[in-house]
Amino acid sequence: MTIRKIATVGHPVLRERARELNADELASAEVQRLIDDMIDTMRDANGAGLAANQVHEPVRIAVMEVDHNPRYPYKPRIPLTVVVNAVLEPLDDELVEINEGCLSVPDLRGNVMRHVNVRARYLDRHGHPHDEVKRGLTAGTFQHELDHLDGVLFLDRVEDPTTLTTWAQFERWHRAAFIERITAFVERVGS
Repeated sequence: MTIRKIATVGHPVLRERARELNADELASAEVQRLIDDMIDTMRDANGAGLAANQVHEPVRIAVMEVDHNPRYPYKPRIPLTVVVNAVLEPLDDELVEINEGCLSVPDLRGNVMRHVNVRARYLDRHGHPHDEVKRGLTAGTFQHELDHLDGVLFLDRVEDPTTLTTWAQFERWHRAAFIERITAFVERVGS
């Protein structure tokens, strides 16, 4: 198990567009070790996802997993997913407001508008292609992680800065209303 240091807001690597990987690079022991380290790092930090540039590697890899995550108890389950060279396409104009946090922006949360339905095309860690529809909060997680690979942080998408809050203040003043609203949303869209 190797836990890597997570880059925090202000580090230039978080503002770079990560580069695509070719088949030989993806199959290399170095990149496979990077993927394993990203999974270990994400799990250790109780993250729902992690992009490679968050661990100082500007390549187009992200990992996601939600399974009884204490930081995000309202999120539907996402089995461990490794996405390489992903492309997202919104399927319609439906948006949802999600209160997001980020491992690279410690102790800060804010409301972000995300597409409810997206098409995700990507390679898995073995180079197998996937073409899937992601909905609801799962679609939001994909958008958050793939934004990282384009050098975009959730802070850039916060339209109303008055929604920014520390974790403690979110828990005290905003969590109950958010959980009620987002639970109804999850029940409606199913993920």
